Amino acid sequence: MADQDMLTPGNGSGDPAAGPQAATLAQYIKDLSIENPNAPQVFQWTDQPRVDVQFNINVDRVSDDVHEVVIKLEVSARSDSGVQFMIELSYAGLFGLRNFPEEALGPFLLIEAPRLLFPFARQIISEATQNAGFPPLLLDGIDFGAAYLAQLQQQAQESQTNGDGSEGASEPATPPEGSDQA
Repeated sequence: MADQDMLTPGNGSGDPAAGPQAATLAQYIKDLSIENPNAPQVFQWTDQPRVDVQFNINVDRVSDDVHEVVIKLEVSARSDSGVQFMIELSYAGLFGLRNFPEEALGPFLLIEAPRLLFPFARQIISEATQNAGFPPLLLDGIDFGAAYLAQLQQQAQESQTNGDGSEGASEPATPPEGSDQA
């Protein structure tokens, strides 16, 4: 049995190296800023804070087969008494991609890669709030697929409004180099 498995690698459909391949090469914090501007008074406030979370995704091509995906999270907690804390985190990953069809790059880099990075960014935010003297903040999950589809719809509407007649506005495309994606 073991000999048979070695003779037919993959699912028997041919050379497995010919198909699309993706690998996470590295993950790292690019930038982290924590502000607790009203300490120590903030620890005596009794009003419940309103937490606001904003995110952007930035994609850059590092080389032919390597892309950097950066999730930028901006988290703030404010109450009627003032700002409790503000956190800005840029968490990045390097992804190696081989044999990817052009139409699959956008969905992978703007949906799957951020989905892989987010749990680690969430943990960093949780620890940062705790290290600032607050209870750990556990962010809710982000539906990167819905955000990507909303962006495509917005781009399609803008191209129709501008009347530029550009093709592929409704097709997932490779993200522009260095542009913010949300």
